[in-house]
Amino acid sequence: MHSIFMQSSSMADSIMSRAATMEIPINSNGDSRTIPEDDGLEQAAKAQWSLDEKADSRDLQQVMVSGPNLNETSIVSGGYGGTAEGIIPTSSIKGSNMHHSGSNQSGMAEEATRGIAVEKFDIMKKWGLNTYKCTKQLISERFGRGSRTVDLELEAQIEVLRDTKRKYENVLRLARALTNHFYSMVQTQHALGDTFADLSQKSPELRDEFGYNAETQKLLCKNGETLLGAINFFVSSINTLVNKTMADTLWTIKLYENARLEYDAYRADLEELNLGPRDAVTMARIEGAQEEYQAQKDKYERLRSDVTIKLKFLEENKVKVMHKQLLLFHNAISAYFAGNQQQLEQTLKQFNIKLKPPGDDKPSWLEEQ
Repeated sequence: MHSIFMQSSSMADSIMSRAATMEIPINSNGDSRTIPEDDGLEQAAKAQWSLDEKADSRDLQQVMVSGPNLNETSIVSGGYGGTAEGIIPTSSIKGSNMHHSGSNQSGMAEEATRGIAVEKFDIMKKWGLNTYKCTKQLISERFGRGSRTVDLELEAQIEVLRDTKRKYENVLRLARALTNHFYSMVQTQHALGDTFADLSQKSPELRDEFGYNAETQKLLCKNGETLLGAINFFVSSINTLVNKTMADTLWTIKLYENARLEYDAYRADLEELNLGPRDAVTMARIEGAQEEYQAQKDKYERLRSDVTIKLKFLEENKVKVMHKQLLLFHNAISAYFAGNQQQLEQTLKQFNIKLKPPGDDKPSWLEEQ
């Protein structure tokens, strides 16, 4: 009897403790169910017995009651109160579903950005190493401590070209000065001829004298414009030869000289490594230096061949151009100062020079560029 009483008492205590610790359950609509204060124990007992009869419903109901909110709930495997190994946060599932494609895109963008950064870093590293080696080689050459690869024949041709370019630039400068001075003289003759013609009309007693001089100045002005056409053609051809053809060859020579410096720098680096110890690390460095040296050597030899070919064609082109231009300049100047208008005009036809019509002094839009 005493044991029955103890069992009933412990059951009552269990019901009381559960009723005291239970929270308000949530219905299917998410609204809380209100329980009157006077029959709270009875409602708690009914809820407890109902949960005992329905095991599956008990797990879900207990999870919904004990969870803090719907956004922080977890899917529980193994029943309520089990170990944490079977708990999978629903927030992680939601995030995986919602941001899967976005994560892939951001990952691809980050990978592309990282690849570009690594590529730029490699370029800067290679450039810095190359600059250091070339600077070291240049300083060594300046102070006479480093060896320098020299092609005596090619170096002599390059020096001749540079000297020729300086002299041709002086010819171009003087020819432009002559053109400017002669143009001013022709303009003065034109104005003087107009003045003589006007005075011939207004001075009857000197009409013939003013008329003769007006005709002479107009003829000189016409011949001067013809000579200006020849000189302008001469200046244009010399300018093309000096500032385009020769400049292009000198640019290739500059590339060749830079390649020569790089070639000597990598050659000196390889020679220095060959003088060191022959361990595994050094042998790997020697192999890499050998590859770089060979690449620089190929580049140097290719540019040296290009310079040789360009110097040859430049010399041939220079002879042809200057032969034609010097003949034009001589014939035009001689015919003008000899007063031979027919020979002057024939010189322009011989070299296919077309004069601009009178009043067309303004350059075209293409010449202004």
